[in-house]
Amino acid sequence: MAVPTPPEPAPDSSGRERRRHERAQGDWPIRLRLPDGEYEAKIRDVSRGGLCFFLDRPIEEMTLLEVAFELPRSGGQRLLRGQGAVVRCERISARLEHFEIAVFLTEMAEPDRAAIASYVDSWKSNG
Repeated sequence: MAVPTPPEPAPDSSGRERRRHERAQGDWPIRLRLPDGEYEAKIRDVSRGGLCFFLDRPIEEMTLLEVAFELPRSGGQRLLRGQGAVVRCERISARLEHFEIAVFLTEMAEPDRAAIASYVDSWKSNG
């Protein structure tokens, strides 16, 4: 099993992007398995090293979870599974009970990470 890379850092105070891996926007469901049950959320973006999604409840930072989602690709979709740790959880607005949650992927098969990287490259070319 490959050793995971460190979490993707947020932009620094100058606004310069410091993430290790490029990301692509997403807009599809993701299934989450947390210690207290299973949930469905909506992906905001993905990268080889992590992902961000929207959920109607907060998840405490450093919570470990399992994820599963179908990555769009030519000829259909590919089911990806992995495990990760919550590295950020922010409320979207004071009036909404929805949160933007970032996850560092600690475990994912290398072919699945490569599929995400390919999706990101394709998204950038077409975006």
